[in-house]
Amino acid sequence: MKGIILAGGKGTRLYPMTKAVSKQLLPVYDKPLIYYPLSILMLAGIREVLIISTPDDTPLYERLLGTGEKLGMKFVYKVQDTPRGLADAFILGEDFIGDDSVCLILGDNVFYGQDMTRMLRKAMENKIGATIFGYPVKDARSFGVVEFDNNHKVISIEEKPEHPKSSYAVPGLYFYDNRVVNIAKNVKPSARGEIEITAVNNAYLEMGELNVTLLGRGMAWLDTGTPANMLKAAEFVEAVQDRQGFYVSCIEEIAWRRGFITREELRKIGEELAMTDYGQYLLSIAGGK
Repeated sequence: MKGIILAGGKGTRLYPMTKAVSKQLLPVYDKPLIYYPLSILMLAGIREVLIISTPDDTPLYERLLGTGEKLGMKFVYKVQDTPRGLADAFILGEDFIGDDSVCLILGDNVFYGQDMTRMLRKAMENKIGATIFGYPVKDARSFGVVEFDNNHKVISIEEKPEHPKSSYAVPGLYFYDNRVVNIAKNVKPSARGEIEITAVNNAYLEMGELNVTLLGRGMAWLDTGTPANMLKAAEFVEAVQDRQGFYVSCIEEIAWRRGFITREELRKIGEELAMTDYGQYLLSIAGGK
């Protein structure tokens, strides 16, 4: 399976912070925001990742993440000249996806929870069709809302409904089989001229092949769309790390624990960052200083 991170957009709700830099490059406590969705793909065991961003920001992601070799991974970059909708990622990434299935995650999503890896593996078990996620919220009217039956087959998806048919919002994490490329190519652009992800999901729904995995108690999905929410996400990460001593979305640690890199390679990365708490953490788990 291949992975795609969509890290474009202008982040206008975060102006003036994002006037000169991509939203996904802003820090959430001690690491760039894009580390959080990248860590989800890594937890799923995905080692080949396409990062899609704007012409101005793509070189910055290349500088930050490189080829992925240090993490035992492969990173590829693609420019999206203008916003054309989330599903445009599959058209831009057609050559990258090849004959594989694909997981798309939005670059501003922060997930955390003990069962996250199990949830990801459950989603990957569905070899045919598509899997989206449902996250319980108090007021679902501000989100895309998924309605489903007792077998977790989706009945409907509504965007910001006045009267939601369930309390489960749809976060920006999607698993698809290889047909998603052709489905995206045949999606008619919406009134705002974009290839909507909802249209792709509805295509799978019409085929009876759209499933939902529920993220329940003990799971966190944090919004980073506003300055206040960015602050809350940073405070959440700081609290978890300070109390537990384990880092959230530490991509180097995940690479080591998943067997992408050796202990010695992890130690070397830690030594390069030894002047920081982040580097000292890597050294501690690698058995260094």
